Amino acid sequence: MEVIVAEHAGFCFGVRRAVEQVYEQIKTGKPIYTYGPIIHNEQVVEDLENKGVKVIGSEDELALIPEGTVVIRSHGVPKRVEDRIRAAGLECVDATCPFVKRIHNIVAKESEAGRKIVIIGNAGHPEVEGITGWAKGEVTVIGSAEEARSFADGTGEEICIVSQTTFNYNKFQDMVEIFMEKGYNVIVVNTICNATEERQTEAAGIAAKVDAMIVIGGKHSSNTRKLYDICMEKCADTYFIQTLDDLHLDLPKSVRLVGITAGASTPNNIIEEVQNYVRINF
Repeated sequence: MEVIVAEHAGFCFGVRRAVEQVYEQIKTGKPIYTYGPIIHNEQVVEDLENKGVKVIGSEDELALIPEGTVVIRSHGVPKRVEDRIRAAGLECVDATCPFVKRIHNIVAKESEAGRKIVIIGNAGHPEVEGITGWAKGEVTVIGSAEEARSFADGTGEEICIVSQTTFNYNKFQDMVEIFMEKGYNVIVVNTICNATEERQTEAAGIAAKVDAMIVIGGKHSSNTRKLYDICMEKCADTYFIQTLDDLHLDLPKSVRLVGITAGASTPNNIIEEVQNYVRINF
């Protein structure tokens, strides 16, 4: 069995940076908390918990912490949460991905200037919730072309459009065009991470030429889900797994070429385990 492993698979810069910051804080011996899971990977979060790191799930839980260090997750948090951490006298370590932090700054600046903010992304995703929390005025989250088309016309009205960093680039472009056709005076800032574009493009290319495709990542990972959707369009035999334990391949004998890619929160050791298993057992 021949296996092609995507070059752009596994931890991205922002994820690696966030995880390393938590491990560094563990060395201090202080009580360490993360506001939300530091990344969308259950294995990493479990390892951190085994080392004493606790996950805060809400602002109510935050209010109960008497002392220690709170690490802001890679997805970022609303401004009010960051302010609350500091106001409580807790040490705050901001592990927000720098590319996400850039969006926070754009949204704050453009909303301050009076522009409505449109975030193209998945409502309810922690990154999008964090971005929304930095705007100083009206914010709308749009997740599909259908939602964009149902948006009211706005001749001459000024809006600023940004994107969730892991959104599909082509879909983002399509939705921007819809807003422009509706007559809005649009400031567009393509905030999709370059690593996301590279990962998606590479995954599509591999999926188009293999007999089966394996996508590895956390079940709550938005960027991994999008990789899976992209690969499914190119390869009908595409599998979405979190770890090797989830891999139950029933491949016909005609399969000779398998592709593997992974989301930005997937550790390299999991990718290597899957890769080695497929090569040895098929």
